[in-house]
Amino acid sequence: MADLFIKQSKQYAKARPDYPEELFDYIASKTNCHDLAWDVGTGNGQAAGSLAGIYKNVIATDTSQTQLEFAIKLPNIRYEHTPAVLSIAEIEQKLAPKSSIDLVIVAQALHWFDLPTFYQGVNWVLKKPNGVIAAWCYTVPRVNNVVDTVFDRFYTVDVDPYWDPQRKLVDNKYRSIDFPFAPVDGEDKTGPFEFMTERLMDLDGFFTYIRSWSAYQTAKEKGVELLSDDVIAAFREAWSDGGDGNKAVKFPVNLRIGRVGN
Repeated sequence: MADLFIKQSKQYAKARPDYPEELFDYIASKTNCHDLAWDVGTGNGQAAGSLAGIYKNVIATDTSQTQLEFAIKLPNIRYEHTPAVLSIAEIEQKLAPKSSIDLVIVAQALHWFDLPTFYQGVNWVLKKPNGVIAAWCYTVPRVNNVVDTVFDRFYTVDVDPYWDPQRKLVDNKYRSIDFPFAPVDGEDKTGPFEFMTERLMDLDGFFTYIRSWSAYQTAKEKGVELLSDDVIAAFREAWSDGGDGNKAVKFPVNLRIGRVGN
């Protein structure tokens, strides 16, 4: 998975949407303590930076050293480059002892994981009882009816063959992803719960976001330029409707959240 993002790490850091404050406030309200959080698959540290304002210490891990080089630097975030699969012994050695972490989060990455092995580690490292795991993904951006029409055709026809199969879990808003945890206090299910994040973008910024996709890199390696002249022209025409400057781009964020037992 890390290889898909190495070549576009700069674009990833520049173009990916931030996550809404309401998301982190909600997650934090479900953890009894705010001592230590682990951000798995941190990428450029977007989520870790928000956690650092709530939790005393944050461990942020990723399989891509290149991504970590672009990560947000704060005094209470410790970044670790890790293999794709961590054994219990490696978690204890590199990250934290048993039953010591209040919160584990995975932002836009759970669909890449070896879930049985990952969940074994999560159950081992989270505090008992009621340590919390939260995982979320954001789905396709929404701009307006004109741009969305062009985007949806581009996404479903041109780009679809170059996504990894795991992408379907994102398109399904993590509804079908394996998530074997109990609901947190105050909820009767583990989600998905929907939040919304918004980013002001011009068209060049929107193209930078598309170029940060793993599917874009996969197509490029196969000799296919997804943002062809015709596609760019179609987007430019749609974007100019109502003015060709910055537009508010909305990203639906879908959260699964649960807790461990005794």
